[in-house]
Amino acid sequence: MDKSLLKSLSDKLDGELLMDDLSRALYATDASVYRKLPTAVAYPKNIDDIKALIHFANTHNVGLIPRTAGTSLAGQCVGEGIVVDVSRNFTQILHLDKEKKQVRVQPGVVRDELNQFLKPFGLFFGPNTSTSNRCMIGGMVGNNSSGTTSIQYGVTRDKVVALNCILSDGSEASFAEISKETFDKKKQEDSLEGTIHANLEKELSNKQNRDNIEAEFPKASIHRRNTGYAVDELLKNNLFGEFKEDFNLCKLLSGSEGTLAFTTEITLQVDDLPPPMSAMVATHYSTLEDCLSDVAPVMQHNLHTCEMMDKVILDCTKNNRAQLANRFFVDGDPAGILMLEVRAHTEEELQKQLKGLLDTIEKSGLSYASPVLMGDDINKAIELRKAGLGLLGNMVGDRKAVACIEDTAVALEDLKDFIGEFSQIMKGYNQDAVYYAHAGAGELHLRPILNLKKSEDVVLFRSITTDVAKLTKKYKGSFSGEHGDGIVRAEFIPLMIGEQNYELLKRVKSLFDPNNIFNPGKIVDAYPMDESLRYKVDRKEPEVDTLMDFSDSEGILKAAEKCNGSGDCRKSHHMSGGMCPSFHATKNEKDTTRGRANALREFLTNTEKTNRFDQKELKEVFDLCLSCKACASECPSNVDVATLKAEFLYQYQESNGYPLRGKLFAYNTKLNALGSQLSGLTNAMYDSKLIGGFIKKTSGVAQERSLPKVYRFNFEKHLKQFNLKNTDLSKKKVVLYLDEFTKYLDIEVGKDAIELLCKLGYDVELFYAESGRTYLSKGFLKQAKRLVAKNMEGLRGILDRDIPIVGLEPSAILSFRDEYQRLYEDKPLLEKLASKSFLIEEFLASEIAAGHITSDSFTQEERTVKIHSHCHQKALSNQKVTFDVLNLPKNYKVSIIASGCCGMAGSFGYEKEHYDTSMKVGGLKLFPAVRKTDGDTLISANGTSCRHQIKDGTERDAQHPVSILRQALVV
Repeated sequence: MDKSLLKSLSDKLDGELLMDDLSRALYATDASVYRKLPTAVAYPKNIDDIKALIHFANTHNVGLIPRTAGTSLAGQCVGEGIVVDVSRNFTQILHLDKEKKQVRVQPGVVRDELNQFLKPFGLFFGPNTSTSNRCMIGGMVGNNSSGTTSIQYGVTRDKVVALNCILSDGSEASFAEISKETFDKKKQEDSLEGTIHANLEKELSNKQNRDNIEAEFPKASIHRRNTGYAVDELLKNNLFGEFKEDFNLCKLLSGSEGTLAFTTEITLQVDDLPPPMSAMVATHYSTLEDCLSDVAPVMQHNLHTCEMMDKVILDCTKNNRAQLANRFFVDGDPAGILMLEVRAHTEEELQKQLKGLLDTIEKSGLSYASPVLMGDDINKAIELRKAGLGLLGNMVGDRKAVACIEDTAVALEDLKDFIGEFSQIMKGYNQDAVYYAHAGAGELHLRPILNLKKSEDVVLFRSITTDVAKLTKKYKGSFSGEHGDGIVRAEFIPLMIGEQNYELLKRVKSLFDPNNIFNPGKIVDAYPMDESLRYKVDRKEPEVDTLMDFSDSEGILKAAEKCNGSGDCRKSHHMSGGMCPSFHATKNEKDTTRGRANALREFLTNTEKTNRFDQKELKEVFDLCLSCKACASECPSNVDVATLKAEFLYQYQESNGYPLRGKLFAYNTKLNALGSQLSGLTNAMYDSKLIGGFIKKTSGVAQERSLPKVYRFNFEKHLKQFNLKNTDLSKKKVVLYLDEFTKYLDIEVGKDAIELLCKLGYDVELFYAESGRTYLSKGFLKQAKRLVAKNMEGLRGILDRDIPIVGLEPSAILSFRDEYQRLYEDKPLLEKLASKSFLIEEFLASEIAAGHITSDSFTQEERTVKIHSHCHQKALSNQKVTFDVLNLPKNYKVSIIASGCCGMAGSFGYEKEHYDTSMKVGGLKLFPAVRKTDGDTLISANGTSCRHQIKDGTERDAQHPVSILRQALVV
């Protein structure tokens, strides 16, 4: 399309219209297997913007693809027109009617954030998808989403009371329940809305049409049903049948995937919060057949959850840092697990329900273990199940569990037989499959494992989908239970509901959208399901050489390709976890883990440059990455963007040169060593408004920042002061790693650690070494690699003696487990280093658990302690170790701040162009939490950058945990 036309459209919008290559690439994919490069990406700011986009689409014959979180599995959010993203500006909760229990929202409101708003009123929105912490209400209406709670609370369509929409002619319309009299008035109106009502009456009053719908549509007992347009639902009212309910066009618009109208407001019926008491039974099975056989009998109970996970999903959780802890209830190596939840208002009633359920399970005799989970353990198990979609991205290599037949729903009584025949189809194709999800609703997310880069597997992609569609039709099931038709299943709608019904759907589409501007190629006149795939079929795989070792993912390109688009990184700061701090601040897709992985995949694959990394778009997309590593643990596919960024920076700078500021930060340790020789003078210069200001200006540091002080100290002399007289020969020898930050910037922390360990009786030996963190963060990988080699030789003797190495700065000591593993060739030595390297809190916590350290050594004084943990600790270790060690003083009241990233991230927060983002990140959670505390509260932060950020952002002094413990010592 002529760029001048788009520029003219952009000038008319209050929001944004992006036409650059990066934005188009970022929106070319969703969570499906498809890729379509859009013409442009729009962020409308108001209804007038949407009307302008609709006018432009009609005038220039271009499609509008509505999008919220972009987590669609069937390709609903991709297209060659203008992607219209409402997730940034249409995010308001507009009104709550507590009496009617109805809430009116804009389409960009996140489901879980809506429930956070509703909870104080004793209400919640029931449909609960696995993506609930980032999926948005507009997308849930478009897909008629269901989730784990549908067996109790129904599907989204059941909850939609009213919709405000912009129709294809740009007119506004409001749809809700209307009486026969109101309907008759509507159809007389001289408007598109009037025409729609008049023609729908004509179509649905036709007996032949009604008979066809009844004969061909999925069984009425299947409440997860999204095959085509829900014209069957429009018959269930007093206008066309013997029903009490009034006519409501929202029944049709729900599940229409944005193909009929553009929704701007949604009114939902919400429910009272579920009963507060709950228990979950996790039944384990040796075979899938046994697992599925138990579904019907357990569903005789009043279950709130009946979910299933198979061995493939469970095995994926073993390799995910965040989910590994949530496997606590898994016993042995089950072929499948059912998660069965009961709820009640009293403990007595809960136990009664639980006993009945356990009796049924025992009578069945098919499960080999049935642990009962209570309290927060239930949430952990549910999180494990929810992570299933993303965890499938953990499969190393090009063979992936592919979404094509993953949304089949059949009547509960047909489930076992359906799965039996499905398994035979898979055997016929010599295929393994993945089985998981909503067993209690008759829906399993079944996925074949295919390599869609190969033409033979693309043939299987179509063949398997066709055969399973025919099987679903045989059982009169729904081929699209909750994920929608999109591209992957729309082609099969004529098979599923018959040609006559399909022609009716086409007439409905034409009635609403005669120019086919709303999400074309979805539901009717569908795109082919085996074209426009994410990867070019039978392509020659790009050869991408790297300095770091990415062999664990079969190369850096496949490391990026692990991202399947599930969008976990789009959760906001209102949700738990730290991923992704830059997105929390900007709300831009390019600042998500998904955006960065997609961009890296796109530009490494589609370039003619010798250095594939030499792309300005990649420089832009990695610019706001704080290298916090939250994605390394929280991304279910383990996409580690911090490591990808380090490699990118190295490769890009090899072609474009290393900037002065990058050199200053990379070689910061050498500068600190030099400055420490005359530390008094150096610090005076840093404090000087004139000289310090000049240093900041010339080095590109934000003027608002304070420069860290440098020091010179003899740690060996300090060690001698304590080591000889305090050593307890019954305790361990330990090597204290004094990194570059402790040696020159945080000497008090180093001194406190020596005194603490010695007074607790440990025989302390010191090891000095620059970790290489500054080189890694700025992409100076050759220097980092040389330093790693030097340090590994220095550590070899310590490792040979099997002595634990404890470190103080998380970003330094944890690099031994992380980046060092990619920068050195001696893998056995690296494994030993990883196993013998500990945060000092990890070491102390293990010693407490072994009974070697007790509270007797610490004060009885009462203090309140708030913990902010370093991002690398959260990603590569855990926060509980800090919590445990700070609870050594008996009367310390310790709690962890749910803070996410502090926003400093090493040099990031110093850089003038990143200062505002840095402070905005800190201001989302951490700063308010610190400011709420009184002056006597101790703030614990084990990261040097974190302590600096807290000081700059709140004017409070935070302390390393060892400093707090050293002050609490009474020995």
